[in-house]
Amino acid sequence: MDSTFDAELAVRDRYARAAQEREVALCCPVSYDPRLLQIIPDEIIERDYGCGDPSAFVREGDTVLDLGSGGGKICYIASQIVGSEGRVIGVDANDDMLALATKYRGEIGDRLGFHNVEFRKGRIQDLRLDLSLVDAYLDETPVRSAADLARLEAFCAEVRADRPLVADDSVDVVLSNCVLNLVRPEDKVRLFEEMFRVVRRGGRVAISDIVSDEDVPLEMQRDTDLWSGCISGAFREDAFLEAFDRAGFYGMEVVKRDEMPWRIVDGIEFRSVTVVAWKGKQGPCLERNQAVIYRGPWKKVIDDDGHVLERGKRMAVCDKTFGIYGREPYADQVVRVAPYDEIPLEEASQFDCRRTAVRDARETKGLDYHVTDLSGPECCEPGSDCC
Repeated sequence: MDSTFDAELAVRDRYARAAQEREVALCCPVSYDPRLLQIIPDEIIERDYGCGDPSAFVREGDTVLDLGSGGGKICYIASQIVGSEGRVIGVDANDDMLALATKYRGEIGDRLGFHNVEFRKGRIQDLRLDLSLVDAYLDETPVRSAADLARLEAFCAEVRADRPLVADDSVDVVLSNCVLNLVRPEDKVRLFEEMFRVVRRGGRVAISDIVSDEDVPLEMQRDTDLWSGCISGAFREDAFLEAFDRAGFYGMEVVKRDEMPWRIVDGIEFRSVTVVAWKGKQGPCLERNQAVIYRGPWKKVIDDDGHVLERGKRMAVCDKTFGIYGREPYADQVVRVAPYDEIPLEEASQFDCRRTAVRDARETKGLDYHVTDLSGPECCEPGSDCC
């Protein structure tokens, strides 16, 4: 165990070497769409170090942010998916990886017929601070004293406030491929907060990373090779999902989990997972007489705000939740029941989302609803004997 261990330094040095020469130990076996790899130079493909394919959750026209973009492979894959109307931003703090990523940027854009990828220098746990601006400042104003250091810190604060590397609510989807585990333990909460900050309301994150089935002991966390090798900085798999929840995301879903461990160290299993989570549950809860019916198959489920949905029952929800359930990842699991007479937002009262209640059908239809209609819908083709 190294008592002077610095996780960030260990990662920087190892990935600087890996940008120059391929290191097989940093990779998990991953299958990518071969059609999307054809345009990417072999040098980038050979020096890509990932454990999943979060680009599978990118859509045409998206603004994409790839955290820890490395040599740029996921960025160039996403570039083709989002098309000319989309945009891809890669963020990495490693100069060697950034050099590799930008080396072919013009050539790839020319072949595609559009240029929609850019790379920015920054730490993924501090997406406000543009490190290229810090480098330029230090070239002109080296730090030689405590006073110089104070001026540098003031400059960094100004950059974060006025010229952020990635602005608030500016991207549709955040991707990351086997990078979150490399961030220092003391920075991991901030990392999730930063992901939440930059995603637009209604946007999402798709994160592939290595997780463990047990807590990683301190002696393993201070092993330089295990940390920089994407092992000992891993989240415990349930704590990984909890981190998204604490940051304010909802609808967390493990969309891929490798059955076989990638590595086993002292009985602890480390495997790749891909998690998708969404932003947009924040806001007021308003009563508009809406309900949802959970389709099943479970007898009851609980969402991230504590709403209990019982199979087959009209459960009362607020307007915000009603809207959320009409989108991914819930839309195909519930039937949304809107009121016959819509309550304008400006007339809506507060809804207590802490309670669980069945919505009476008369609340949806209205107490004065006394329609009788025995005709039924047109369910048969003319001339058929289906009824």
